[in-house]
Amino acid sequence: MRLPRLVTVATAGAVGLAGLVVFLPGPPPPARLDGLAAAGGRHDVRILRDTFGVPHVFGRTDADTAYGLAWAHAEDDFATIQARLLAAKGRLASVVGREAAAGDYLLAVFGVRELVDERYEDDLSAETRALCEGYADGINHYAALHPGAALPGLYPVTGKDVVAGFVQGVPFFYGLDKSLQELFAPTRRRPTSRKGETRAATDQIHDEVLTGSNAIAVGPGRSADGFTRLAINSHQPWEGPVSWYEVHLHSEQGWDMVGGVFPGSPVVLHGHNRDLGWAHVVNRPDLVDVYVLEVNPENPSQYRFDGAWRDLAARSVAIDVRLWGPLHWRFEREVLSSVQGPVIRRPHGTYAIRYAGMGDIRQVEQWYRMSKARTLDEWEQAVRMGALPSFNIGYADREGNIEFLHNARLPLRAEGYDWSQYLPGDTSETLWTEYLPFERLPRVRNPPSGFIANCNSTPFQVTTGPGNPDPAVYSPTLGLETHLTNRELRALELFGGDDSITAEEFERYKFDTAYSARSTVIQRLLALLDGPPSPSPLVREAVEVLRRWDGRADAANPAAALALLTLRPGHDNRPPPVAPDELRLRLENAARDLKETFAWLDIPWGDVLRLRRGDVDLPLGGGPDTLHAVYARPGADGRLVGVAGDSYVLLVEWDREGRVHSRSIHPYGSATQDPRSPHYADQAPLFARRELKPVWMDEGEIRAHLEREYRPGAAGRAVTTSHRRR
Repeated sequence: MRLPRLVTVATAGAVGLAGLVVFLPGPPPPARLDGLAAAGGRHDVRILRDTFGVPHVFGRTDADTAYGLAWAHAEDDFATIQARLLAAKGRLASVVGREAAAGDYLLAVFGVRELVDERYEDDLSAETRALCEGYADGINHYAALHPGAALPGLYPVTGKDVVAGFVQGVPFFYGLDKSLQELFAPTRRRPTSRKGETRAATDQIHDEVLTGSNAIAVGPGRSADGFTRLAINSHQPWEGPVSWYEVHLHSEQGWDMVGGVFPGSPVVLHGHNRDLGWAHVVNRPDLVDVYVLEVNPENPSQYRFDGAWRDLAARSVAIDVRLWGPLHWRFEREVLSSVQGPVIRRPHGTYAIRYAGMGDIRQVEQWYRMSKARTLDEWEQAVRMGALPSFNIGYADREGNIEFLHNARLPLRAEGYDWSQYLPGDTSETLWTEYLPFERLPRVRNPPSGFIANCNSTPFQVTTGPGNPDPAVYSPTLGLETHLTNRELRALELFGGDDSITAEEFERYKFDTAYSARSTVIQRLLALLDGPPSPSPLVREAVEVLRRWDGRADAANPAAALALLTLRPGHDNRPPPVAPDELRLRLENAARDLKETFAWLDIPWGDVLRLRRGDVDLPLGGGPDTLHAVYARPGADGRLVGVAGDSYVLLVEWDREGRVHSRSIHPYGSATQDPRSPHYADQAPLFARRELKPVWMDEGEIRAHLEREYRPGAAGRAVTTSHRRR
């Protein structure tokens, strides 16, 4: 059976490389770990693992806690952390091979290492530098005690490596990778806009579905019990460099934060402390511009700008690529830049790239300040830094405040150009240098409805009733989204249709698996059902199954498999129209595949969609662009295997006295890459049942559910009590 993928995966653009093959005298040298064990002596930290294996890191200082975080995360996923940091050094291809060469090359093109070296001391506070260096100490210490697992070319890890990983990775969340893929295509993909051309009133289309998210907050006025609730619900891959790992960070300097980190992160990226919390949602305003440069025909190292020829800034970089065994391939490339930004030469043109947040290395600093804020004003001061050039934010706090912020560095661009196309690079008129002020960003704070929801949708409809931002006050040159996902439609229907939301309803709405009557999926379904009868008995049988579908993707649903394999929900709920003949062909193919594999068409969705991890094989509900989002790839046996979607769910509530409680779930467990651990897949059964586990913050509660306590480098003390989870 060949089931279609229910997930679209972005692939790295190919970069043309050529160079000299170099034969080294032996296998790659081992990692140099001399003196790294001493890093452990600089920090005072304890790690308490609860009965789900989640690390609670208690440090004397914030830097000590970051050191303990690095150690704990390395215990569970050392390989991914090392790969992420090696990529931040620009040396991943020296270990992984040719497939990583494009990333190393682009790191050089964008000058990430040079930027961090230049601005590390001046742009980052002493506290943030200490945090990053403490994290680096944790990785170095772990490597020193586990030399067989240490990668060559990485050590010693430094605080600058940690920062470079953020500078390198953050722009890819808002589409820089898509622009690069276009440039490395064999032909030019877009025309060059000229003055007088206006921007079409449409969003950019993005096929990537692994980086969605839901952020939902309900204030005390809309909750049945007067509580304030926040759903932190990111949709990321379940494995790899942007997969979530749950932690609790506590220091004697006032840091007390629960939430998710990516491999290589010394700070919680979204989660909650005792006073406030936030959820990130990927947004995709137009933050990247590509300029077509006019190159001097008599001197290819010059480009025209404002009527004069300018020299391209040039430098040379060397990339080392491992082929196999002792065989390495070292090549040199010229790296160019113009007044607009980095320059890439292709057979179809010479292009400069400019993107929001260029030159900023303060991403860790902003997340760190956000996590230490105790009030809305303090938190907003941190967000005002603008070091995060994208990510919508849903916020809630113990005082009952809720807020949506379309957080972005929105370039102020000249009117009269179509900024969705390429831009002429020969004029300063297209060279933007300023951003929309923070005060003018679309936001909704404490709306009359008492709730906000954003699910990778337009910032102009995040609640019901008055209070939404007015799209008329924003220029089309900003490229703000206008579409609504199915998740957003359902959130507005569910939360907007219930003016007294209980705790149970809040959770049930978050795990909703339905498609809205306004969604593309249901519109395709109706078009298919209204079509003329088919001469094929199989198709007629399939149509009757679809007539019984209730629009939901629960695991037991008998028509969801045929429906979803035929209708193929998209991420943005606004894909191009599908012709009736194509829909009927999809239906026939899906029906034939289901018959061949399962012998009948009305098979429960959970028999097709599976959660697999080691020996665990469980039925799943949910689907693409439902509030309980699950994206899948075909498995070896023809079933679909979940790989992304609800990747870390954290539901937070503050009671009427301002006390915080939360529950969470991960699709696998805390030991994300260690099959020997009991926590490799222990959360999977709960995840498959759409259940949550408790989050403990008080040390007494943690000790009542303690599995192990230890200091980094020590074996640890296992604890056996009546409270241990079976």
